[in-house]
Amino acid sequence: ISSKILSHRICSVIFDPSSYQDYMHHYPILQFNKKNHSFSCQNLLHQRVKRGWVWNQFFVLEEYTGLEPLYIGKLHSDMDKGDGSIRYILTGEGAGTTFTIDDSTGDIHAIQRLDREVKSQYVLRAQARNRLTDRPLEPESEFIVKIQDINDNEPRFLDGPYQAAVPEMSKIGTSVIQLTATDADDPTYGNSARVVYSILEGQPYFSVDAKTGVVRVSLADMDRETRENYTVVIQAKDMGGQLGGLAGTTTINITLSDVNDNPPMFDQRLYQMSVPETAPVGSVVGRIWAKDRDIGVNAEMTYSIVDGDGRDTFDITTDPTNLFGIIIVKKPLNFEKKPSYTLKVEGANTHVDPVFFKRGPFKDVTIVHVSVEDVDEPPVFDLPAYYIEMPEDAEIGTVVKTVSARDPDAANNTVRYSIERSCDPEKYFYIDITSGSLMTVRSLDREEISWHNITILAMEMNNPTQIGSVSVALKVLDVNDNPPSLTHYLEAYVCENAKAGQRIQTITAVDPDEPPGGQHFYYRLAPEAVNNPNFTLRDNQDNTAWILTRRGGWSQQEQTIFYLPIIISDGEQPVQTSTSTLTIRVCSCDHEGNVMSCNAEAYSLPASLSRGALIAILACIFVLLVMILLMLSLRTHRKKPYLCDEEENVHENIVRYDDEGGGEEDTEAFDIAAMWNPREVHHHLGKMRQDMLPEIESLSRYVPQACVVGGGGDSNVHGYVLAKLLEADMDPCAPPYDSLQTYAYEGEGSVAESLSSLQSGTSNNDHEYDYLNDWGPRFKKLAEMYGVLETNSPPMW
Repeated sequence: ISSKILSHRICSVIFDPSSYQDYMHHYPILQFNKKNHSFSCQNLLHQRVKRGWVWNQFFVLEEYTGLEPLYIGKLHSDMDKGDGSIRYILTGEGAGTTFTIDDSTGDIHAIQRLDREVKSQYVLRAQARNRLTDRPLEPESEFIVKIQDINDNEPRFLDGPYQAAVPEMSKIGTSVIQLTATDADDPTYGNSARVVYSILEGQPYFSVDAKTGVVRVSLADMDRETRENYTVVIQAKDMGGQLGGLAGTTTINITLSDVNDNPPMFDQRLYQMSVPETAPVGSVVGRIWAKDRDIGVNAEMTYSIVDGDGRDTFDITTDPTNLFGIIIVKKPLNFEKKPSYTLKVEGANTHVDPVFFKRGPFKDVTIVHVSVEDVDEPPVFDLPAYYIEMPEDAEIGTVVKTVSARDPDAANNTVRYSIERSCDPEKYFYIDITSGSLMTVRSLDREEISWHNITILAMEMNNPTQIGSVSVALKVLDVNDNPPSLTHYLEAYVCENAKAGQRIQTITAVDPDEPPGGQHFYYRLAPEAVNNPNFTLRDNQDNTAWILTRRGGWSQQEQTIFYLPIIISDGEQPVQTSTSTLTIRVCSCDHEGNVMSCNAEAYSLPASLSRGALIAILACIFVLLVMILLMLSLRTHRKKPYLCDEEENVHENIVRYDDEGGGEEDTEAFDIAAMWNPREVHHHLGKMRQDMLPEIESLSRYVPQACVVGGGGDSNVHGYVLAKLLEADMDPCAPPYDSLQTYAYEGEGSVAESLSSLQSGTSNNDHEYDYLNDWGPRFKKLAEMYGVLETNSPPMW
């Protein structure tokens, strides 16, 4: 309001009419208009209000520690006559709590300790009122109490202690870190906040700028490898560093960071390493290390083989830390060919600082000697795999292939051959134990098995654990050994209304053989059907043939079924021919040729043959069959048993036990009952043998000469033994090694009769053994013992 009054000659202000008297008291020049509730003033420039307040400028020092309240100043109005009629009032910041006023005299005191760093000034308001009427005598006025600063705060490093780093070998004056100390005192009043820096600890390595607080290197060529960490103490002092100033300190931990100023160096000039010759490619031989006093990337290395006779056999890489060199095998090793290698290896830093080139070269070389250790290796075949083609009509005993393996070691031990059991479960092949000749022991059939994949094992004689293997792939070549036959149409039909020359069926053939030029079949009727008046055959020369009728007038009442033998031959050499019989039924058809019925009409029995006569005929046939069966049964019971006569069946049954356990299985290989009754020796295929299975297949020397198809009957010992041998060869559960079996049966009706010593005591006469020469080479040894061997007798087998 006062500003408006002073700046305008005429003013009009709207006020609350209830308080107009207060405004009139403060501003007596105002005239109140009750009609519009406004004040008006006229000719203001000709009047001036005299200031009524009187007081001094208020300043007070902080941190007053006296016992009495601190006097600050005095408020006084020129209207105060000293009679106590005026009451002084103090309001604002800290009034009543920090500052008090004597309402009669206007004296202001501070009743609390003041701190400029907490609050530097206080804004207060003063008013003078009539003590009796409480009317304001002076307008309320605002004044400020300022707190004057004293040096009561020391400089502080707010972020300390500090961590800093500087590269080693830095020059003098290199900046490390800049420090700033803060002083809470007033920087505009005196020197309380003027700070000066100095170093208390860390000389002569570092120094600090007194004004800026920058810490610098003061000693040249400091080496991290000699000393890495330094502790520096910096002081900040106010009052410009003068005596009496306050001071604060902080600590700086300075670390010298690494630079690549040291070349690498191998701790050994010669490394000795060894590796077995069987080590696979990529296996680790050993590692080397070119040590570097530097750390981090400055110590990282790269290694290379720069010379030596093993550059092509070995390689070197760096480990994940880029510190060590790892030597690995690059090519297969062979002790017998080369027992040792020499490598010249270089290690060089990967990160080189040009500033320190004069300290180089930053690389070093060493020699690595690698010895190859001899290992007992399994035999090695001359080829990694074999591929063989063989016709399916090859004779038994034909040599398929002769494989060769050798011991790669210097000892060159003898090698023995065998076939891995699981690859040839049907035992089509046999391999000679010494020569490695693979031969057939069973006939091959391409239509049954067209490929045979055989694994041949080679074992060292002196160390059976060393076994080499090789795969033999045998392809069975086709031979025209199967005749063709009709495919599916073994039955056809002809309609009763069929005419002569009508086609009733198209036939095709199939042949399991695979001739190189493709299948070509020829069809013709069998000789007995060439003049058949009913049907004929036409060969279409495209592997098909037509069946045609020769007449018409077919009737189911006359004949229901016709049989037509057809001869089919293929075009390969040797030509294979077969005869297939085509069954042709006479059927009733509709006018479109669709079959309606192929069964003959039912007809009644002839009147001359009664139903009772037919039953009598069937009863006679039944009785006749019963009589035949009874006769066969009686004949079987009259047969002489093998073991009923003790004189004819005196045998030795000696079972020798070499151990104390095993139970009744010990005698399984000596089943004497089987020899007494050869007709019951054929075991079921499902019976499992109890022989122990060896870990490695036996390398049998036996080569079967022929497959035993038959024999001379049960009385033929030779045939019986061969049958047992073939049965053992075909048994999938038979042991792979030779199993000695003892047979005490000499055979029924043997010309030699019994050879048992139990019946030889009846006569002491000399025996003639010339008949031993007639028994063949199997009794050659026996004939030699009795001195009856013919010297120039030709071999029989």
